[in-house]
Amino acid sequence: MTAAASDVGHGAPNGAVRHLYVHLPFCVHRCGYCDFVTAVGRRDEHSGYAAAVVAELERERSWLADRVETVFVGGGTPTFTEPDALVVVLDRLPAGDELTVEANPETVTPELAMLLRDHGVTRVSLGAQSFRPALLEVLERRATPDDVRRAVHTLRGVEFDNISLDLIYGVPGQSAADLDADLSDALALEPEHLSCYELEAKPGTRFTHAHGAALARQAEALEGYFERVVRTLTGAGYRWYETANFCRDDDRELRALHNLGIWRGADYLGVGVGAVSTLAGERRRNLPSVGRYVSALAAGASPPREVEHLDAETRAVERLMLGLRLDEPVAVGGDDAAGVLASVVDAVAVARLADRGLVELVDDGIRLTTRGRLLGDAVTADLLA
Repeated sequence: MTAAASDVGHGAPNGAVRHLYVHLPFCVHRCGYCDFVTAVGRRDEHSGYAAAVVAELERERSWLADRVETVFVGGGTPTFTEPDALVVVLDRLPAGDELTVEANPETVTPELAMLLRDHGVTRVSLGAQSFRPALLEVLERRATPDDVRRAVHTLRGVEFDNISLDLIYGVPGQSAADLDADLSDALALEPEHLSCYELEAKPGTRFTHAHGAALARQAEALEGYFERVVRTLTGAGYRWYETANFCRDDDRELRALHNLGIWRGADYLGVGVGAVSTLAGERRRNLPSVGRYVSALAAGASPPREVEHLDAETRAVERLMLGLRLDEPVAVGGDDAAGVLASVVDAVAVARLADRGLVELVDDGIRLTTRGRLLGDAVTADLLA
């Protein structure tokens, strides 16, 4: 179902949504493995796009609480956006407790770091991906290892104290020694947070055409690489709080709070081309055309979007699957939403997996053990009724 120029909803905006995602799609270059909504270059369109984002935000602002918990500005490469256009967006964001901006290392200059700091950004997520030049070349990344180090030092220089690094493993040609070296180089920068993702190259992309055979060979090593990541980072004092995410385990809250809200099943508003929202039992997806997005907002209409109704069972299954990625229990007892979750859990499977040491019962909830988390999706699928 598609809604082109009208707001479709089963519930009126209620000012209760506390998580906002903003999509800035522009990149200097599209990496071969990327399947996000991106637009290469097009600097002359940045200002018009920023105006459209602000217009959509104003149309949808009644969904949001006066003060939100989190805002996440992703892309694309938000820090490739022309500075004046980036400021237009940052200045119109609602007040919040955590404001994250994604950045590619090569875009981080002292001026850019100060711009982010001066406009309320509290957390920066840097796409490092690897510190091995040969692997960066395979991934078609423009940043060098020194660019990553320079970006971190530049951000520290303007007193950013919450920096996340993204790493990718399972890259064609990557060895276990390469992975160890990447983890060591990342830890040397002392980031507050690390996201370590298994490379997922979508079928049909030029990346799979170029590296299909190598990807197939690398797949056999992925389970061992995953265990290596977990062992290394937890051994370095990081909390493995979500399947692919780790944070320093100290007195501060350093988990990625925006993503944490989504993993816990909270509603969120997404604005920008291709952005997704979950609001009042609906999932809305803005369509991926920058031109159509900008034109619609300039004409005073909502952007073209698809709208999917989410019934209670669908929400419960999603809540369980996302919640089991965390190191905290998912409540499945009681008469509220947790009671709905109980209906999608196979109680016999819970008992069987608990006996095998893959699941543990905590009060009215369940969570995966360390061994269960390493097996991940297979255990979760077994738990579904």
